[in-house]
Amino acid sequence: MNAGLIFVFAILIFAVVTIWKGVRIVPQGEEWIVERLGKYSGTLLPGLNIIIPYLDRVAYKLVTKDIILDVQEQEVITKDNAVILTNAIAFIKITDPIKAVYGVTDFSEAIRNMIMTTLRSIVGEMELDQALSSRDKIKARLRESIADEALDWGLTVKSVEIQDVKPSPSMQKAMEQQASAERERKATVTRAEGEKQSMILQAEARLESARRDAEAQVTLAEGSAEAIKRVTSAIGDRDTPMLYMLGEKYITSITKLAASDNAKVIVLPADLQETIRGVLGKFKG
Repeated sequence: MNAGLIFVFAILIFAVVTIWKGVRIVPQGEEWIVERLGKYSGTLLPGLNIIIPYLDRVAYKLVTKDIILDVQEQEVITKDNAVILTNAIAFIKITDPIKAVYGVTDFSEAIRNMIMTTLRSIVGEMELDQALSSRDKIKARLRESIADEALDWGLTVKSVEIQDVKPSPSMQKAMEQQASAERERKATVTRAEGEKQSMILQAEARLESARRDAEAQVTLAEGSAEAIKRVTSAIGDRDTPMLYMLGEKYITSITKLAASDNAKVIVLPADLQETIRGVLGKFKG
């Protein structure tokens, strides 16, 4: 009786284990690869699936949703021997689970290394300024370069985004020094241009001032000549107009000297009376 119960109990345990091994529930967004005696047998789709216990086993569980692969930062040397740091992120999807598990040892690592290698190759063909400003171009070439290889592994590369393209710390320091030197050069040129323009304007101002002074002197001379001419015409004597004009200027100068705030003592020339007397004598004569 005890032996029979033990046997029945053993049979029940075996049945439960067998059912547990034979029934597989695959979650949505996954596909499972089944091997029978070490060889591919089938693919389990989401939902309830039955496999042969003890012969079949679930060898791989694959996610069929979009997979995000972070490509680590790496140093890349550009065409003009500048060192920049760049990293990327890729979005892939498994479209053929059989190729994904049997076509490559680790498809995630394979895609990641392919992106890194291809990225170095693409950036290596560019100069520094072009690499820093051509992120979209790098992204398009990168995706195109790895798409065919990814198909052989049962993968579809949906997108590759370049996260960072930046100079290395040493290169960035050199660029900052170069930019500072360029700004200083431009400032020096600007100052020199300003000084040059200022000197030109000052020279033009002096030239214009001299020209106007000359014109003023000519005008004054013409005015004096006209005045002498009119006085001569009125008096009819050649010497008297000249003495008259000189006397007038003489008196005007003394008047300005007397009106000055700094004038304390006015010194009159000794021959002032004789000069006036001579002028008056001329008029009387």
